[in-house]
Amino acid sequence: MLKNKTIGSMLIVAGTTIGAGMLALPIASAGLGFSTALVLLILTWVLMTYTALLMLELHQYASVDSTLNTLAKSILGKRGQYIANFSMVFLFYALCAAYIAGGGAQLQTKLSSLLNIDVAPQAGSILLAVVIATIVTAGTSTVDKLNRVLFSIKIIVLTSLFFVLTPYVQGTHLLDMPIEQGLIISAIPVIFTSFGFHGSIPSIVKYVGLDIKSLRRVMMFGASLPLVIYIGWQILSQGVMSQESLLSSNGLQGFVQSIASIAHNPNVSTFVTLFADLALATSFLGVSLGLFDFFADAFKQGDNKKGRITTTLITFLPPLGFALFYPQGFIMALGYAAIALVVLAIFLPVMMVWSQRKDSVKRSGYQVRGGSLGLIIAALSGVTIIIAQTLQMFDVIPSLG
Repeated sequence: MLKNKTIGSMLIVAGTTIGAGMLALPIASAGLGFSTALVLLILTWVLMTYTALLMLELHQYASVDSTLNTLAKSILGKRGQYIANFSMVFLFYALCAAYIAGGGAQLQTKLSSLLNIDVAPQAGSILLAVVIATIVTAGTSTVDKLNRVLFSIKIIVLTSLFFVLTPYVQGTHLLDMPIEQGLIISAIPVIFTSFGFHGSIPSIVKYVGLDIKSLRRVMMFGASLPLVIYIGWQILSQGVMSQESLLSSNGLQGFVQSIASIAHNPNVSTFVTLFADLALATSFLGVSLGLFDFFADAFKQGDNKKGRITTTLITFLPPLGFALFYPQGFIMALGYAAIALVVLAIFLPVMMVWSQRKDSVKRSGYQVRGGSLGLIIAALSGVTIIIAQTLQMFDVIPSLG
């Protein structure tokens, strides 16, 4: 049973990580060349896996159903709790609103085509939110089972895409060097947010239990699978298209059309669209599950029918409302996603572990390797990402992806 939950949790981590944003990676890293993009991907994977393991170091001394709200309050006090809660709610509400708005629009288009009638634009968003809310309310086990099916289909689609495009990969394209150094800074926030899954860690700990050995496997394999897929995707996209062609692509749609025309295969567009839909679904499930458990803990809602329905309403109604009535507000908030994720996935774990390790009581449990130096390097990496994002927001460097 534990092994079954471990495998399912690995796929939840991978499914949450591999969102539709993966499709933006080739465009965001077009001016870097493959080798530089590869180095950034690996460094980001190391950083995010390290901070995920820091979260496990914290969870081992807390109750199995603790969330970031509980951990921050017990280790950093009220001020730390407020920072944790704000960053969690801001980031995850923005993501959920974006998923509902974007996924709802896709669903509305498909329903109109399938039923051959004009479906109201709001209908797709409401239907998507209700379906995801129902699944999340049913519990982590239900999310796990559905995520396995969706993730398996996603892998089949990606494999098909690799099979179609691999013959068109040219090694010379993969040897391109960065056009200018400033583009590296521009790509950092996009690549960093492509490895975000930390909000779902408490839900996974609650699901698997405080078995650190199994949880370490979940975090390391769950984060490694996206890295392998991202590298494969970069080889395909940057190998099939020249650097100049990638840079001149007119957004994601232009990029997909260019690849389809090079491969002389219209199915490429179908594969990419299907992958984007599946990626949005699995990522939405992981994000909303993490937010659901966070609110259940923050508002002390019981694990009964009434408590779960109340938590569902708190989790889904605000982002649904924003997606319906003020979509641009929260879509704009995604511009700050990298900063909120730095706080959530780097600064808070580093600060809490630093504080916990300084505790006078000698702890003999699991401790992530790297000591104080590792924590300092992680914190400095977070500062670098915030600087890169800030420079983009003030148009000092171009915004990509």
